[in-house]
Amino acid sequence: MKILSKVLFLLIFFISCNEANLYDLIILNGTVYDGSLDNPAQLDIGIKGDEIVILGSLASENADMVIDASGLVVSPGFIDLHAHLEPIFDLLDCESHLRQGVTTSLGGPDGRGPLPFGIYLDSLAQLGVGMNVGFLVGHNSVRQNVMKLDDREPTQEELDQMKKIVSKSMAEGAFGISTGLKYLPGSFSKVDELIELSKEVSKQGGIYTSHLRDEGLEVISSVKEAITISEKANIPVILTHHKVIGKPMWGKSNETLALVDAALKKGLDIKIDQYPYNASHTGISVLIPSWARAGGDDAFKRRLKNSKLKDSIKNGIVFNILNDRGGEDLDRIQFAKVKWMPQLEGRTLKYWCKQKGLKPTTDNGAELVIQAQINGGASCIFHAMDEADVVNIMKHPKTMIASDGRLVKIGDGHPHPRSYGTFPRVLGHYVRESKIITLSEAIHKMTLMPAKAMGLKNRGFIAEGNKADLTLFDPKKVIDKATYEDPHQYSEGIEYVIVNGEVAVENKIFKPIKSGVILKKKNNER
Repeated sequence: MKILSKVLFLLIFFISCNEANLYDLIILNGTVYDGSLDNPAQLDIGIKGDEIVILGSLASENADMVIDASGLVVSPGFIDLHAHLEPIFDLLDCESHLRQGVTTSLGGPDGRGPLPFGIYLDSLAQLGVGMNVGFLVGHNSVRQNVMKLDDREPTQEELDQMKKIVSKSMAEGAFGISTGLKYLPGSFSKVDELIELSKEVSKQGGIYTSHLRDEGLEVISSVKEAITISEKANIPVILTHHKVIGKPMWGKSNETLALVDAALKKGLDIKIDQYPYNASHTGISVLIPSWARAGGDDAFKRRLKNSKLKDSIKNGIVFNILNDRGGEDLDRIQFAKVKWMPQLEGRTLKYWCKQKGLKPTTDNGAELVIQAQINGGASCIFHAMDEADVVNIMKHPKTMIASDGRLVKIGDGHPHPRSYGTFPRVLGHYVRESKIITLSEAIHKMTLMPAKAMGLKNRGFIAEGNKADLTLFDPKKVIDKATYEDPHQYSEGIEYVIVNGEVAVENKIFKPIKSGVILKKKNNER
């Protein structure tokens, strides 16, 4: 009997232990916004492994870890549809994104997706990443691989080569194709080429995202081009980091959004993503006419030796300073990353003129743009957008929030503040302070909408059986801190970030646990 009693005691003990550890993590007392536009609910969340296994009242249950989320919003982890993940092999922990509440990002935007695609993803998977990442195949990368920087249409053989690369990349897990039609060599492509490549993507259920051919004087025709591609290739289209650049076009977002609405009425699948700032960020070469850079840097330098060509180049730069990203003022062009003269970082083109003893005229500014490109180029922040357009675009029901931010390390260069502050800025400034959109709308634009755009079936929405990607923030305190003058500042109010059931940010403290996974379109969960 004594032996039997001991056996029963041990059996009961082991059963009770298993019951005590039924959950790995419980989140109590939070205000849960599930990612839809429904009203929030007071729900507890039970997590086992990488999944949400129960929603309800769990105060009497036990778990390995319990988070008291009293006073906090519990949201699906934010999904960044436009992330510059190029430095990811050096920044595998993805801290600058995770501290914003981002648990999933889509890389390879603006036509710059990685090649060879499958090898890139496999290499990244072996190292491990801090957040979930997927990628787009880049049109510019594909075109340059086949045609270098030639300013011409592809031969049929070259087009077939590009189609094969795109199709193979889709088979290896790409979520779609991205284009950067303002950049080389995408700017040399015609719409028929884009339609043919997009058809290869459409066959495999992918999406088309586009840095439009122009976001300034030709933004209307550029939006029309993207809509044409959607119609002709039968593909969902995202107007990525949608904006209106240059003073002559301020207010034209009414017209671009009207084009989107008309396309939607025709049954086309058109969406928008946007970062919540009135300044853009890209290479200083965006001010140089694309024809001048055809063939690469050596060809550009040869053209400068021809006085007539140099005059044409300079006139083109002056035009862009006055009408496009220059915003009519050299002080609106701010250097971000300048390897050949780091002391310029954070300074403006006007400052550089004065430093060199030049009057800050557009002519002198154009000369220095040429010099910067000869020196190896530079990235810049361009203060050439109107806040009224930012607000107008944000309020549109098809607009999602995306950073266009680059993974960054504290103290490295002078990045755009969006790399640190995009999502908290929306929640703090545009929701709480300005009341431009509601909290439910903001979370929807950051979670379920981008999840559906990517075709993610078990992320972006809080439900039993979905992946445990969650962000917990204080709605009264959440705010961005990064500024154009002092960008290297993490945001406030993001208290916890959970990636696949693992806590990556705990009580505001970052933990480099690398619990993210590599997402592939072809084997997407459920």
